Amino acid sequence: MSKIYIPKEISWLSFNERVLQEAENKEVPLVERFKFLGIYSNNLDEYFRVRVATLKRLSQFGSKSKNVLGYNPKATLKKIQEIVLVQNAKFEKINSSLTQELDKHKIHFINEKQLNQEQSEFVKNFFLTEVRTRLMPYLIEKDAELPNLTDDAIYLAIILNKKKEPEKKRYALLEIPAGVLPRFIILPESGDDKFIIYLDDIIRYGLKDIFFLFDFDECSAHSIKLTKDAELEIADDISESYIDKLSRSLHQRKWGSPVRFIYDRKMPDDLLKILTKKLNFGPDDVIVPSDRYHNLKDFMHFPSLGKKKFYYEPLVPIIHRDIQPGKSILSAMKKKDIMLYFPYHPFDHFIDLLREASIDPFVTSIQITLYRLARNSSVINALLNAVRNGKNVTTIVELQARFDEEANILWGNRLQEEGVKVIYGVPGLKVHSKLFLVTRVKNDVTQRYAAVGTGNFNEDTARVYTDHLLLTTNLKITNEVHKVFNFFNVNYKKDNYYHLVLSPFALRNKMNLLIENEIRNAQTGKKAYIYLKLNNLTDSEIIDNLYEASAAGVTIKLIVRGMISLVPGLKDTSENIKGIGIVDRFLEHSRFMIFHNGGSEEVFISSADLMTRNIEHRIEVTCPVFDKGIKNELKHIFDIQWKDNVKARVLDSTLSNNFIKPDKDNEVRSQVEVYEYIKKLKEKTSEK
Repeated sequence: MSKIYIPKEISWLSFNERVLQEAENKEVPLVERFKFLGIYSNNLDEYFRVRVATLKRLSQFGSKSKNVLGYNPKATLKKIQEIVLVQNAKFEKINSSLTQELDKHKIHFINEKQLNQEQSEFVKNFFLTEVRTRLMPYLIEKDAELPNLTDDAIYLAIILNKKKEPEKKRYALLEIPAGVLPRFIILPESGDDKFIIYLDDIIRYGLKDIFFLFDFDECSAHSIKLTKDAELEIADDISESYIDKLSRSLHQRKWGSPVRFIYDRKMPDDLLKILTKKLNFGPDDVIVPSDRYHNLKDFMHFPSLGKKKFYYEPLVPIIHRDIQPGKSILSAMKKKDIMLYFPYHPFDHFIDLLREASIDPFVTSIQITLYRLARNSSVINALLNAVRNGKNVTTIVELQARFDEEANILWGNRLQEEGVKVIYGVPGLKVHSKLFLVTRVKNDVTQRYAAVGTGNFNEDTARVYTDHLLLTTNLKITNEVHKVFNFFNVNYKKDNYYHLVLSPFALRNKMNLLIENEIRNAQTGKKAYIYLKLNNLTDSEIIDNLYEASAAGVTIKLIVRGMISLVPGLKDTSENIKGIGIVDRFLEHSRFMIFHNGGSEEVFISSADLMTRNIEHRIEVTCPVFDKGIKNELKHIFDIQWKDNVKARVLDSTLSNNFIKPDKDNEVRSQVEVYEYIKKLKEKTSEK
């Protein structure tokens, strides 16, 4: 591992370990700890489908790939395998201790062999009425290939045995329909005791009913899971419709090459050999022996157990101090800039703004970028309502929003059917910016209202992701947001931007200039600092510039949730750089940057992380904050987070994930403190 550059894939595993720490943390409510195990599993699945898959592809190019990455992909894959196995052992230990903790509260996980008579009747009935018709077994024959196994699904690998004629042993595969049926089923209670069974074990209970055709004495089932390469292959053929290409790529994804195989470690060797041989797994592949149950991302949807103390206390969003319920948000925006901070403020504010724009007789058009949408999207409903009310509505729908591509094609089709103008992104560039623009014409005067954000227009994620959304009528911003939508509308016509910073055209240059400015100030003895709040920091050029700034005496504070390839605190390289990572009940997703600029601070919010892909291969928008009050708010929020000594971990060269030393007399849990701060801002306004 390079002294001054940590491979982002290794750094990402360190981030996921921070998630695992939350599952281990006894201060976290019990069911929330199970949910953190689910988040860890879900993260890891996506990591293998994308990051490991990409490394595997690159490793096929030999020494060339090292030049592209800056490090050896084969060596990194080996390191990944080591870390994953260590983390898996930790995961299993935590899972086992949480299950024991549930037992103490008279809530028990039981399997198909531990049922009492009433529970047996229940399971038998549930199997026959709900499960049986959804099971389609596949017999594994010696000379036949395996069917195309579903990516990230769980299968039971089954052995049918006849004691007297062991040579007549048969093998089969059966997909567990966890996407259709709940993974956890609550069984009839016994006194004060509650019981939960996995769907897997209900299927085990009914296996004889499925394989009645075969004459066997014993039947055993061991779970397996296959993770495949999920990166889309899209050839750049302009003559072919973008949607057609994407739809075909999604179909190809189903046939992606395997990147990880997880199996029940109690599986007999003969069955394991058959499966790994048929799946063409070799010594370089990631093969993970594991416990009886896989796909524990389903813990994210853990059944409700009714005990308040098992859950975080609900956080009631605070109405923004500049927005009055039942009053016009467009008028409030005209008075001053408003910065929403989800989930501390309600996402309903944005839905209300959309609704108001959709029925305001003077609004002529609404334009919005859509990346990931909620399942039952109020944003879509409001846009459809606007069209019905005669507004011109344009949506920029990003088809390559990873793992949401199919949903976005469906949404795009629905919008088009209702008369919305749908533009499907920009070929070769992902549209990751979060922009919204309302144009209102009254007495021949055009007024624009813009929203620029750090996160998607998605009411589901807005409850659990922290994100900023600036609402403004400032001409410097609204005129340039208008230019961005013109770029999408008019064959990607480039324009001049003096305030908004667009990737892939200007962000790298702007970051370099901002950092260079702090270096110059530090070299002339002036105060100089850079504060960055990001999800990921991996771009090598920007990291080198930050190292240079540190060497020049610039104070650099980094709050990075996920991947960070920069190494803080290295002698003669990064002594003036400190970094922390915060993992708590909300996913830290907001991105903002503060530069001292000789005392006249420059503050930005951004949809972009400082990763090469965001800087060079995506349409991202970084937006300056002009309002002095909002600048101070963001700085204050950064300070609160920097002082976190409950949920913050030190980011260092050893990826230790050590917690910041707690101060028992002055505990700062930043997500709680930020909520209290926003509450106080609201109360101060109410007092006026």
